[in-house]
Amino acid sequence: MSPAESSPPQTHTPTLTELFWGYVKIGLLGFGGVGPIARHVIVVERKWLTEREYAEILGLGQVLPGPNVGNSSIMIGRRFGGMAGVLSVTAGFYSGPLCILLCLALFYDRFGQEPGVERFMHGIAAAAAGMVLGTAMKMAGKLKPPPEILVVGLLTVFAAFVLRMPLYFVVLLAGALGIGAATWRATRMTGAR
Repeated sequence: MSPAESSPPQTHTPTLTELFWGYVKIGLLGFGGVGPIARHVIVVERKWLTEREYAEILGLGQVLPGPNVGNSSIMIGRRFGGMAGVLSVTAGFYSGPLCILLCLALFYDRFGQEPGVERFMHGIAAAAAGMVLGTAMKMAGKLKPPPEILVVGLLTVFAAFVLRMPLYFVVLLAGALGIGAATWRATRMTGAR
């Protein structure tokens, strides 16, 4: 293995201004869900976090109440800029979408009952679902989770979509299983040394 392959990916520590404009971009381009664009901007384009760091923060953001990328943005802002970073990412993240949402609300109030608008909304919902699934597959491919963690992920999907278990129960159960699997793997790897 060459030194370039063994070294961790290089990341860049953003300034408050970079955090603000990065999250303005995420907020404005995140139609149908900001997950895919947030990952792209934070990990691929700006290199603020590695794929693993982003996945860990996003995972924590998903088990907290509220929007997962919003929760994650607060953690990222805090990490890089303290309270000023939190305020910077929050202002950037929500300012553009708020303006667009106000305009769309006025438009929908006026034209929402038209048949074309309903078809448009159904199409957008389908595209958003595809974006979420595509991002999950991209992240799983890059992270290369060990088999036991992959099994926990598949069990989570099965419990939520096939068995239709309540999401709070799925999160608690999958979280416990995931922690158990990661602990088991770490113990096994430490014992193998």
